[in-house]
Amino acid sequence: MKSVICTLFEGHYHNGVAALCNSLYNNGYKGTIYVGYRGELPNWALKGYKESIDKWDNAITLKPAQGLQLVFLHLDTNYSLTNYKPDFMLSLWQGPAKDADNMFYFDPDIVVDESWTFFEQWVNCGVALCEDLNSPIQEFHPIRVGWRSYFKNYNLELKFKNAIYVNGGFIGLVKKDISFLTLWIELQEAMGEAIGGLKNSIFSDQTYKSTIKRTEGFQIFSKSDQDALNATIEVYKSEISYFGKEKGMGFDCGTHNPIMFHALGSPKPWKANHLLRAINGKIPRPVDIYYWKNTNFPIIVHTKLQKATNIVSITIAKLVGRFYKI
Repeated sequence: MKSVICTLFEGHYHNGVAALCNSLYNNGYKGTIYVGYRGELPNWALKGYKESIDKWDNAITLKPAQGLQLVFLHLDTNYSLTNYKPDFMLSLWQGPAKDADNMFYFDPDIVVDESWTFFEQWVNCGVALCEDLNSPIQEFHPIRVGWRSYFKNYNLELKFKNAIYVNGGFIGLVKKDISFLTLWIELQEAMGEAIGGLKNSIFSDQTYKSTIKRTEGFQIFSKSDQDALNATIEVYKSEISYFGKEKGMGFDCGTHNPIMFHALGSPKPWKANHLLRAINGKIPRPVDIYYWKNTNFPIIVHTKLQKATNIVSITIAKLVGRFYKI
């Protein structure tokens, strides 16, 4: 059974790509990770060699460790990258990854803390997804009612399955579920007419909120690709396999051991000033700790001094947090 992984990034998110790849490799993944990007590549990626791969004439392949290769593919799209996930996955399955049995997408601000065998077992249970921090959203919540009303105009019938609202930062699926991607793309293209085009997203600029579709005062597409993903679940007629917010992405982990940690919002782990955050009553997040745990091997993007400074800062910030936090 052949699995491939993909992610998307631009700018400083290359730091997260490195930690994500390290965490996957150190948990047993061997194979190819396709990295779609816009802008310039960081120096560590430029150590790879150029080759022509399918429609990409200037792909760069980096082999940082035995059994692992990263393939960097430059993207020519004006979509916000958060809206480009299903398009990228489908283009891989129709091109350089056509022989893959399974495909997984991870956001570049995720680190994995579970064996790769687990993921390959999970994906055979249905389209693999994780519950979002903002879940649940009930059947007759104005957002879900708004989706049903909006997509009905595009001959897309949504049928409520459950109240779980999933995060768009991860998806895994087997090839027989490839139609899930085509549906997701179809719903996103329909959604694009309501949000001023798929170049817009919650991460783009402040004009986004003024252009998104409203139903009775509710923003039914406030999360762009993530809303379209959740609407796709209601159109799709096959199985979906969920993990809850306590186990899936560590949003409410408590005594649970999450599968992965997702750094929502700002600052990202590689930009966080932990001492300053501690002064402001904010303790280090689990994702901060696990990010720095996954910066050693096989890809190194931080100096030993940078890593040591951050680990010491996290330790001090945790101590401060015992006495003062908000």
